[in-house]
Amino acid sequence: MNLEYKYLLDGSFHPGSRVWVYQCNRLFTVNEALQIEELLKEFIRQWHSHGTPVKGEAHLFFGQFIVLVADETATGVSGCSTDSSVRLIKDIEQRFGVNMFDRTTLAFAVKDKVQLLPLSQLQYAFDNGFIDGDTLYFNNLVQTKEELETKWIVPVKESWLKSRVKLKVEG
Repeated sequence: MNLEYKYLLDGSFHPGSRVWVYQCNRLFTVNEALQIEELLKEFIRQWHSHGTPVKGEAHLFFGQFIVLVADETATGVSGCSTDSSVRLIKDIEQRFGVNMFDRTTLAFAVKDKVQLLPLSQLQYAFDNGFIDGDTLYFNNLVQTKEELETKWIVPVKESWLKSRVKLKVEG
């Protein structure tokens, strides 16, 4: 699984640009992904805040994550413009029969795939060797472009999850 995505981000965006990551409960099909890419392009073309265009970008990464970025050094993102982005994601949910708002399901890069795991099964997965401290975790809580580039895909041991599991001590 090629985890290189940073080169796809617009380099002209400020590191503090706001980021929203939406994780799908399944991999989109190729046909769905093509349709979603078009929806995202159209949304960015029409994304406004109080009548002013938002300097934004949108991506579908790894066939499963929709990432929206807004550079607020150009135009601040208002509540209405944030609401319009949420409407877009809800529209995608309805069109494709998916869930994009489940924050209790975690995503990991395992065996060259995105693997989903309910938070309630995290310790079980550790205890049984499905994941460990070095397993890459998609930290969808990132809030800025800089965090997206440096803290989105990180080993579990470098994420907030480290406090949620008891690691086995090898001895």
